Amino acid sequence: SYLTVGCKDIEKAKMFAKQLAGHYIKTSVNTDVAGIEYASVLKNVYAIVAGICHGMKYGDNFLAVFICNAIEEMRNFLNAVHGLERDVTDSVYLGDLLVTAYSRFSRNRTFGTMIGKGYSVKIAQLEMEMIAEGYYGTKCIREINEKYKVNMPILDTLYSILYEKKSPTTAIRQLTETFK
Repeated sequence: SYLTVGCKDIEKAKMFAKQLAGHYIKTSVNTDVAGIEYASVLKNVYAIVAGICHGMKYGDNFLAVFICNAIEEMRNFLNAVHGLERDVTDSVYLGDLLVTAYSRFSRNRTFGTMIGKGYSVKIAQLEMEMIAEGYYGTKCIREINEKYKVNMPILDTLYSILYEKKSPTTAIRQLTETFK
Protein backbone atom coordinates (compact mmCIF):
# COMPACT_ATOMS: atom_id res chain seq x y z
CA SER A 1 0.00 0.00 0.00
CA TYR A 2 1.03 3.61 -0.47
CA LEU A 3 0.53 6.28 2.19
CA THR A 4 1.25 9.99 2.17
CA VAL A 5 2.00 11.74 5.43
CA GLY A 6 0.89 15.35 5.29
CA CYS A 7 2.57 17.75 7.70
CA LYS A 8 3.74 21.35 7.46
CA ASP A 9 7.00 20.31 9.14
CA ILE A 10 8.69 18.12 6.53
CA GLU A 11 11.19 16.65 8.99
CA LYS A 12 8.42 15.50 11.32
CA ALA A 13 6.57 14.08 8.32
CA LYS A 14 9.67 12.12 7.27
CA MET A 15 10.18 10.73 10.79
CA PHE A 16 6.55 9.63 11.04
CA ALA A 17 6.56 8.19 7.52
CA LYS A 18 9.66 6.17 8.36
CA GLN A 19 7.80 4.61 11.32
CA LEU A 20 4.91 3.58 9.08
CA ALA A 21 7.00 2.29 6.20
CA GLY A 22 7.63 -1.40 5.80
CA HIS A 23 7.77 -4.24 3.32
CA TYR A 24 4.12 -3.79 2.33
CA ILE A 25 3.75 -0.05 2.95
CA LYS A 26 5.54 2.63 0.94
CA THR A 27 5.34 6.15 2.32
CA SER A 28 5.84 9.63 0.95
CA VAL A 29 5.58 13.06 2.54
CA ASN A 30 3.86 16.28 1.55
CA THR A 31 3.56 19.68 3.24
CA ASP A 32 0.25 20.61 1.55
CA VAL A 33 -1.96 19.62 4.49
CA ALA A 34 -4.99 21.74 3.55
CA GLY A 35 -4.72 20.79 -0.13
CA ILE A 36 -4.61 17.09 0.75
CA GLU A 37 -7.65 17.48 3.01
CA TYR A 38 -9.69 19.25 0.34
CA ALA A 39 -8.56 16.78 -2.33
CA SER A 40 -9.60 13.84 -0.14
CA VAL A 41 -13.11 15.29 0.08
CA LEU A 42 -13.30 16.08 -3.63
CA LYS A 43 -12.16 12.61 -4.73
CA ASN A 44 -15.21 11.17 -2.95
CA VAL A 45 -17.47 13.65 -4.75
CA TYR A 46 -15.96 12.71 -8.10
CA ALA A 47 -16.18 8.99 -7.30
CA ILE A 48 -19.93 9.31 -6.82
CA VAL A 49 -20.25 10.89 -10.27
CA ALA A 50 -18.00 8.18 -11.74
CA GLY A 51 -20.31 5.62 -10.16
CA ILE A 52 -23.42 7.32 -11.52
CA CYS A 53 -21.88 7.19 -15.01
CA HIS A 54 -20.91 3.55 -14.50
CA GLY A 55 -24.45 2.72 -13.40
CA MET A 56 -25.77 4.47 -16.51
CA LYS A 57 -23.45 2.29 -18.66
CA TYR A 58 -21.06 5.05 -19.74
CA GLY A 59 -17.86 3.38 -20.91
CA ASP A 60 -14.21 3.46 -19.95
CA ASN A 61 -13.36 6.10 -22.54
CA PHE A 62 -15.93 8.45 -21.03
CA LEU A 63 -14.60 7.76 -17.54
CA ALA A 64 -11.08 8.71 -18.65
CA VAL A 65 -12.37 12.03 -20.01
CA PHE A 66 -14.37 12.52 -16.83
CA ILE A 67 -11.29 11.97 -14.62
CA CYS A 68 -9.28 14.47 -16.70
CA ASN A 69 -11.99 17.07 -16.15
CA ALA A 70 -12.31 16.17 -12.45
CA ILE A 71 -8.58 16.63 -11.78
CA GLU A 72 -8.70 20.00 -13.55
CA GLU A 73 -11.70 21.05 -11.45
CA MET A 74 -9.84 19.88 -8.33
CA ARG A 75 -6.71 21.85 -9.33
CA ASN A 76 -8.73 25.04 -9.86
CA PHE A 77 -10.47 24.68 -6.51
CA LEU A 78 -7.26 23.89 -4.60
CA ASN A 79 -5.48 26.85 -6.18
CA ALA A 80 -8.35 29.15 -5.19
CA VAL A 81 -8.75 28.01 -1.58
CA HIS A 82 -5.13 27.17 -0.77
CA GLY A 83 -2.91 28.52 -3.48
CA LEU A 84 0.59 27.12 -3.34
CA GLU A 85 2.90 25.18 -5.62
CA ARG A 86 1.55 21.63 -6.02
CA ASP A 87 1.40 18.97 -8.68
CA VAL A 88 -2.10 17.46 -8.70
CA THR A 89 -0.76 14.51 -10.68
CA ASP A 90 1.05 13.33 -7.51
CA SER A 91 -0.40 10.16 -6.05
CA VAL A 92 -1.86 11.94 -3.01
CA TYR A 93 -4.18 13.85 -5.35
CA LEU A 94 -4.62 12.01 -8.67
CA GLY A 95 -3.78 8.53 -7.38
CA ASP A 96 -6.33 8.81 -4.59
CA LEU A 97 -8.91 10.10 -7.07
CA LEU A 98 -8.24 7.26 -9.51
CA VAL A 99 -8.54 4.46 -6.99
CA THR A 100 -11.68 5.91 -5.46
CA ALA A 101 -13.34 6.50 -8.84
CA TYR A 102 -12.37 3.15 -10.39
CA SER A 103 -12.38 0.65 -7.53
CA ARG A 104 -15.34 -1.67 -7.14
CA PHE A 105 -14.60 -1.50 -3.39
CA SER A 106 -15.13 2.27 -3.23
CA ARG A 107 -18.17 3.16 -1.12
CA ASN A 108 -18.65 6.41 -3.00
CA ARG A 109 -18.47 4.80 -6.43
CA THR A 110 -20.86 2.07 -5.26
CA PHE A 111 -23.29 4.72 -4.00
CA GLY A 112 -23.09 6.52 -7.33
CA THR A 113 -23.55 3.30 -9.29
CA MET A 114 -26.78 2.65 -7.41
CA ILE A 115 -28.05 6.13 -8.27
CA GLY A 116 -27.02 5.63 -11.89
CA LYS A 117 -29.03 2.42 -11.96
CA GLY A 118 -32.13 4.28 -10.81
CA TYR A 119 -32.06 4.06 -7.02
CA SER A 120 -33.17 7.19 -5.20
CA VAL A 121 -30.57 8.85 -2.99
CA LYS A 122 -32.36 7.72 0.18
CA ILE A 123 -32.77 4.11 -0.97
CA ALA A 124 -29.11 3.98 -2.06
CA GLN A 125 -28.07 5.26 1.38
CA LEU A 126 -30.20 2.63 3.11
CA GLU A 127 -28.97 -0.19 0.87
CA MET A 128 -25.32 0.76 1.40
CA GLU A 129 -25.27 0.17 5.15
CA MET A 130 -22.10 2.30 5.06
CA ILE A 131 -21.44 6.00 4.71
CA ALA A 132 -20.60 7.46 1.32
CA GLU A 133 -18.68 10.50 2.53
CA GLY A 134 -19.01 12.22 -0.83
CA TYR A 135 -22.71 12.78 -0.16
CA TYR A 136 -21.83 15.14 2.69
CA GLY A 137 -18.66 16.36 1.00
CA THR A 138 -20.68 17.60 -1.97
CA LYS A 139 -22.70 19.99 0.20
CA CYS A 140 -19.64 21.03 2.21
CA ILE A 141 -17.48 21.92 -0.79
CA ARG A 142 -20.42 23.64 -2.46
CA GLU A 143 -20.83 25.87 0.61
CA ILE A 144 -17.11 26.64 0.75
CA ASN A 145 -17.12 27.45 -2.95
CA GLU A 146 -19.80 30.12 -2.40
CA LYS A 147 -16.92 32.27 -1.17
CA TYR A 148 -14.42 31.38 -3.93
CA LYS A 149 -16.79 31.06 -6.91
CA VAL A 150 -14.64 28.50 -8.75
CA ASN A 151 -16.33 27.07 -11.84
CA MET A 152 -17.12 23.52 -10.69
CA PRO A 153 -19.57 21.91 -13.12
CA ILE A 154 -18.99 18.38 -11.78
CA LEU A 155 -19.63 19.41 -8.18
CA ASP A 156 -22.67 21.46 -9.20
CA THR A 157 -24.07 18.56 -11.23
CA LEU A 158 -23.75 16.14 -8.34
CA TYR A 159 -25.28 18.66 -5.95
CA SER A 160 -28.27 19.01 -8.28
CA ILE A 161 -28.71 15.21 -8.31
CA LEU A 162 -28.23 14.59 -4.59
CA TYR A 163 -29.89 17.65 -3.07
CA GLU A 164 -32.21 19.07 -5.73
CA LYS A 165 -33.50 15.71 -7.07
CA LYS A 166 -32.49 16.44 -10.64
CA SER A 167 -32.63 13.47 -12.97
CA PRO A 168 -29.16 11.84 -13.21
CA THR A 169 -29.73 11.19 -16.93
CA THR A 170 -30.47 14.85 -17.64
CA ALA A 171 -27.78 16.20 -15.30
CA ILE A 172 -24.99 13.97 -16.63
CA ARG A 173 -25.95 14.65 -20.26
CA GLN A 174 -25.70 18.40 -19.55
CA LEU A 175 -22.40 17.89 -17.73
CA THR A 176 -20.86 16.08 -20.70
CA GLU A 177 -21.38 19.20 -22.79
CA THR A 178 -18.92 21.08 -20.54
CA PHE A 179 -16.09 18.54 -20.93
CA LYS A 180 -12.94 19.26 -22.88
